[in-house]
Amino acid sequence: MKKILILSANPINTNKLRLDEEMREIQSALSRLRNREQFELISRGAVRIDDLRRALLDKEPQVVHFSGHGTGTDGIALENISGDAQLVSTESLSNLFGLFKDKVECVLLNACYSEIQAETIYQHIDCVIGMEHAVTDKAAINFSTAFYDALGAGRSYAESFQFGCNNIDLNGIPESFTPKIKIRNNSKTLFSNKQSKSNMTGNRNIHIGSGNYNERIEGDYIQGNYYAALEQQNLAEAATEIQKLLEQLDKSYSTDTTLGKMQVAAETIKAIENNPMIAERVTSALKAGGVQPLAKRLNHPAASFVIGALEDWQKTKSS
Repeated sequence: MKKILILSANPINTNKLRLDEEMREIQSALSRLRNREQFELISRGAVRIDDLRRALLDKEPQVVHFSGHGTGTDGIALENISGDAQLVSTESLSNLFGLFKDKVECVLLNACYSEIQAETIYQHIDCVIGMEHAVTDKAAINFSTAFYDALGAGRSYAESFQFGCNNIDLNGIPESFTPKIKIRNNSKTLFSNKQSKSNMTGNRNIHIGSGNYNERIEGDYIQGNYYAALEQQNLAEAATEIQKLLEQLDKSYSTDTTLGKMQVAAETIKAIENNPMIAERVTSALKAGGVQPLAKRLNHPAASFVIGALEDWQKTKSS
């Protein structure tokens, strides 16, 4: 029996969120699974710190989903005894999940700026999803709906993440790059391989949709454009981050001279190295396609100097 624990908190002194609608959509998505006895959906609302710990201890879930408010570096907002916000720090939350690393397979933080918590929890849990920026109710709900549609259909956590992002995009919401995933095993599913295979043959208890990436599943092998799509996302994100850095450095350095362009390139590499999240994205993009795909996406007078610096940086990292 696999368990999905949905936790939500909307303290009375915070903006009202449509958490009930999100819960309804998740229930609807998972109810499509014919073999309903394979998992249990557990929900807890108005969650306090004690509720969080007790739910993890009592239920031992494989998937933990939190919906509510995130504050970035200050943590996520649960409720206190009066219903007001009580912040839980990133380190404390990560340490808590560290105590359940042998049970929990995936943590989904559907809250604004929760990528910071996702990065830290990823030290202990193999799949963690967080939000890089503020996320609207519509984007959060559309992501959850498609994520659990796919997860309940036997897709992997990595694929289910892509379905969630794609559903944001399909609904015309410009936030499809806000969700971020950290994962160690791209083929890991909520159900065991044995369960997944038996449900994809015979009685066909799990329906596998065609999705937006024209994939098909043969046992544990994924064929199609999924990984290409993931590489393109990494590339786009890395290019966006570098372009932002270049535009910020315009305020400090002149790009009218060769020296100025070299200084911009040096400061860009320094900024990448000092930000682990950006460094990981750039590293992934370079490993997937090298510097040329990045070069095509950069629009700046110092772009060629930055590309040269990135080539040297890549060699240094791999040596």
